[in-house]
Amino acid sequence: MNKYLFPIYAVIIGVIIAKLSKNKKSWNTKLLLSFSGAFLLALTLFELLPEVYEHLDTKLTGLFIMSGILLQIVLELFSKGAEHGHVHIHKHETAFPWLLFISLCIHSFLEGFPIHQHNDMVYGVLVHKVPIATLITMFLFQSNFSKTQIAAFLIVFAGMTPLGTYISNTANFDIHFAHSINALVIGIFLHISTTILFESGEGHKFNLSKFIAIILGVGIAYLI
Repeated sequence: MNKYLFPIYAVIIGVIIAKLSKNKKSWNTKLLLSFSGAFLLALTLFELLPEVYEHLDTKLTGLFIMSGILLQIVLELFSKGAEHGHVHIHKHETAFPWLLFISLCIHSFLEGFPIHQHNDMVYGVLVHKVPIATLITMFLFQSNFSKTQIAAFLIVFAGMTPLGTYISNTANFDIHFAHSINALVIGIFLHISTTILFESGEGHKFNLSKFIAIILGVGIAYLI
């Protein structure tokens, strides 16, 4: 049951953090983003990548992974990078951000596919979604959208990952097709996590706090 509930918990936690932080980006949010990027990247390398390469042709696996990277680049043309912490909603904007909403939903839906009964990727998705949900909620609260629109945005966003997991676990997919989708998601995770790690620093200067957050993310992922 946790594989369905954890992504929803992540969005709830993100909303709570956004409320408590009074809609202001904080130093702690940046550290959480760095930790989540390292944690997601490490879990992808430790859990997903070996499994996919074990069941699929190596060249075909690489093709699907590259396709996932390209797919995420296309999604970010519409989301403007919200999947890794860049949210751009103008305070006086009243038109519902459909492109942002749809691209985030597609991303969230796909990231639910690798999660299954004996897979620790649900923890990676949980840690990844908390800072992203926090930043998205902050910007939604700062906009002129109605409370109904904001609630609908967050509820559907929270439900897309469990929906992907449910379909992955209940549909009678061919085993090769399932691993192909997982390879696609690996590409998405690789793009997002590395972008977070490369962009969360300021001026390419060494940041001890960020470095410790990254080491903790990798270490905890290894120990799971």
